[in-house]
Amino acid sequence: METFEKRDLLNMIQGFNTIDFITPETVPDIDLYMDQITTFMDTQLASCKRYPDDKILTKTMINNYTKNDLIPPPVKKKYSKEHLLLLIFVYYMKDFLSISDIKALIEPMTDRFFHRTDEGITLHEIYQRINGLEKAQINPIIEDLNNNLSTALDAFADVDEEDRDYLQTFAFICLLSIDVYVKKQLIEHLADEISEEHAPKKNKK
Repeated sequence: METFEKRDLLNMIQGFNTIDFITPETVPDIDLYMDQITTFMDTQLASCKRYPDDKILTKTMINNYTKNDLIPPPVKKKYSKEHLLLLIFVYYMKDFLSISDIKALIEPMTDRFFHRTDEGITLHEIYQRINGLEKAQINPIIEDLNNNLSTALDAFADVDEEDRDYLQTFAFICLLSIDVYVKKQLIEHLADEISEEHAPKKNKK
């Protein structure tokens, strides 16, 4: 097994400084067909693919999100800017949350801000603010990853060289996993709370 040095894990962690985000300025301000939506997502988030043939977003996914009320249906087969913004939120949640949890989180967003016509905050403005918050978190996340890596390396620095690299790698993965696990538990709890708060309002309609 390759060593930490050969795999250049530190450089990989530091590389998250250049992670792709879909900035508010790049979101088209016109209605798009489904093919245009998938092409846009694939282009904007190409560096996030694990394998070259991976798809960021497919027609099947979009149809499934519409069927499960994660996003409103298109109008005459076209998706608005608001559709695309919701799809971006769904994209970042889909790998670790269930469809029902994502729906609980997204549904109030759709009900309150999709095609908003009053003077309140718009979906685009919400995305703009959240995008800024996410970018600001990159450096703290990188610092936390480096701290976890140092902890994992130190934990098995004294074992035989034959076993050391695997155990250090495994320890690092476990530290990352517990972080994801705890945060996932918190997100699910918040999704339940939002779902409970939103349900009476939906029933009154």
